[in-house]
Amino acid sequence: MSSCSHTNSQNVNMASRSVRKQKEAETAVEKEGAATTVGETNVEEEESGPAFAEIDKLQELGINAGDINKLKSGGCHTVGAVIMRTKKELCAIKGITEAKVDKIIEAAGKLKFSSFMSGSDALLKRRDVTKVTTGAKQLDELLGIYSSTTSQTHLTRTGGGIETMSITELFGEFRTGKTQICHTLCITTQLPGSLGGGNGKVAYIDTEGTFRPERINPIAIRYGLDPDAALDNIAYARAYTHEHQLQLITEIAAKMVEEHYKLLIVDSITALFRVDFSGRGELADRQQKLGHMLSRLIKIAEEFNVAVVVTNQVVSDPGAAAMFVADAKKPIGGHIMAHASTTRLYLRKGRGEARICKIYDSPCLPESEAQYQIANEGIIDCKD
Repeated sequence: MSSCSHTNSQNVNMASRSVRKQKEAETAVEKEGAATTVGETNVEEEESGPAFAEIDKLQELGINAGDINKLKSGGCHTVGAVIMRTKKELCAIKGITEAKVDKIIEAAGKLKFSSFMSGSDALLKRRDVTKVTTGAKQLDELLGIYSSTTSQTHLTRTGGGIETMSITELFGEFRTGKTQICHTLCITTQLPGSLGGGNGKVAYIDTEGTFRPERINPIAIRYGLDPDAALDNIAYARAYTHEHQLQLITEIAAKMVEEHYKLLIVDSITALFRVDFSGRGELADRQQKLGHMLSRLIKIAEEFNVAVVVTNQVVSDPGAAAMFVADAKKPIGGHIMAHASTTRLYLRKGRGEARICKIYDSPCLPESEAQYQIANEGIIDCKD
């Protein structure tokens, strides 16, 4: 009897433990599901916290609050922003003298050490890069990058998307899908990483008045997101001059300190420069200001680990046409634009509804092409 009773007691205990484990597993799944839910209210912040140091930390190293506020008014909201500015730029901030600049730079250097690192450390840093899906599998495969696997020296080609910490340029003539890709990215960026998203908010600077919030609705429904919540996660601004465009870029950098953004779109990067600067006499000034703006964008991309996507227009290339080159077009912006963009994608029309994306320039991707299609629900794979 006692043996039977002991056996029954063991069975009850085992059953009790089994039920407890099952409940714990169900609770864990529920928590995981709640953490990955995007678009219902707010986009979840990363558990690891921000990778940047807020500029207020300089106060701990002897920089007074008044000077910190002056730096903020000059567009410096993080320690990294101070390090990325030249002394000339910092001295141009009202109330900041050259002596103060030297002290501020010294303090910033103690908080954010910037020097040489090994190639292995650089590879580890690359693991922080997030790839946001474009919405089309063929296009993502085209943008697949090389990443480390079992060892630091063994690299394999993996599926990809739009990279953070870099500038991706989309250029092509009208009706090739530049703005439609941007609209699709507004939604895919909000998806959790497990679904190819960036789990972050989106900033959209519109220079041509082509952003359509009603386009967000069908794209959000495609990915199972609430359209209203998805729109709330997009910070939109209309720019009217190139100075206004730069001002908006500075403003969004300040917002990135407070909120978790993963994508900054400028559609288009060169349109206002073409209007505000006319003739060859103003070309040098135009290129200088364009270069300054692009420099600000790449610094924002690296500092906040966001993807920067810019669209660009094209013009006919008389030189290439004289050499009997078919489809002789070139992107606007010249060498300044070419050197600033990390990845350049050339979009053109294909047969019927098909569109073609070509890797025009990239530090890690071979020259190749992929097809995609524009649909009501955004960018999709090309239908045969």
